[in-house]
Amino acid sequence: QVQLVESGGGLVQAGGSLRLSCAASGRTFSNTVMGWFRQATGKEREFVAAISGSGSTSYADSVKGRFAASRDNARNTVFLQMNNLKPEDTSVYYCASTRWDIMTTKADHYAYWGQGTQVTVSS
Repeated sequence: QVQLVESGGGLVQAGGSLRLSCAASGRTFSNTVMGWFRQATGKEREFVAAISGSGSTSYADSVKGRFAASRDNARNTVFLQMNNLKPEDTSVYYCASTRWDIMTTKADHYAYWGQGTQVTVSS
């Protein structure tokens, strides 16, 4: 059974940093795209960042220069380093995986999802 488990969320002041982790199990993830999405209360889920099996990355314009995705294929784990956090970054953050190693920012291209971790940024 495929499982994605996020961790590392919490409460931080504006300007602070958090590092999210996503531990994957149940299949090989080294040849898939791992993505991060977020959903704020009352808003639609939106793309944040993605990293391919080879390490290529893609970011939403709103987080470019502040967030960085990375992965450790040996540990089936991906990370999202979030720096200079802003109140508008407050959301539930989800980790997701595609079935194939083709970069995509579209949520419906991702087959597997974690349960999410709350990130709250206070002003």
